[in-house]
Amino acid sequence: MGPLAAVERFLERLFERQTARLFKTAIRPIQVQRRLERAMEGSRVRDGSRTLVPYRFTVRLTPDDLAAVRAMAPSLAADLADGALAFARAHGYSLLDRPTVALRPDPSVEVGDIVVDAADPTDRSQAVVAPPGAAAEAGPQPEGADESSPAEPSPAPAPPMGEGTAVFVVPGADGPRATLRETRPDGTTRTIIFDGRPLTIGRAPDNVLVVRDGRASRHHARIDGRRGTLILSDLGSTNGSFVNDRRVDSVALGTGDRIRIGTTSLLIEALGEDVPPDGDTGSGDVRG
Repeated sequence: MGPLAAVERFLERLFERQTARLFKTAIRPIQVQRRLERAMEGSRVRDGSRTLVPYRFTVRLTPDDLAAVRAMAPSLAADLADGALAFARAHGYSLLDRPTVALRPDPSVEVGDIVVDAADPTDRSQAVVAPPGAAAEAGPQPEGADESSPAEPSPAPAPPMGEGTAVFVVPGADGPRATLRETRPDGTTRTIIFDGRPLTIGRAPDNVLVVRDGRASRHHARIDGRRGTLILSDLGSTNGSFVNDRRVDSVALGTGDRIRIGTTSLLIEALGEDVPPDGDTGSGDVRG
């Protein structure tokens, strides 16, 4: 992590803590997701031609904050693991295994703060070859137990290959195909094909969909295919993400919904079986 990025993230954490103290605002699941993603990026390492990121995470919050965020998102650990996998795939990072997230109450953490401990991304002691498919969802937990995802045991390690390096197999698409129509601030349009892989949106050049919009954040929002549903998640943007003129943090999308990112709009023109075959959507496709 560069020095400027470290300072930026320190100030962001300081602001979040002070805001929570002064206004007693509850921690939102998307804030936990963002903190986990920052921990993933902050611990990434180069390994030959690939970039490895952590796949084992422990999220620590005060007992009250943890209880509140669990009430908002009962499947938070599984959702965080799914989000970590989607984030890694969207940025071209490699993992030695499918991500898992454990939630822990910790009285030593300050109110409003979120602490994410990321394991060494190069530690192969617990890694196995990840089979295709999304991260498993946490099953029922014994009363009083810490929540983690996935709940079921990991599959048996694969036979050794080469020097014993475990290989992360990119999971297949987990969501419906969709056709989106982007309308830019200058009025021009283009067709975007969502093929089930995460579609990150923002001004930064590492997004799948780069928007030339001064009111959009560098990493503004993400569209995922999750368990057969199209989901839009705001990534803590400054000006917010809107669906049908309503500000949202995370929402399922359907045909006809209009997403607004800054002054850029995305219309869901077709979804699932209504999406025309490849090559029939016209020019300007982001994905074909």
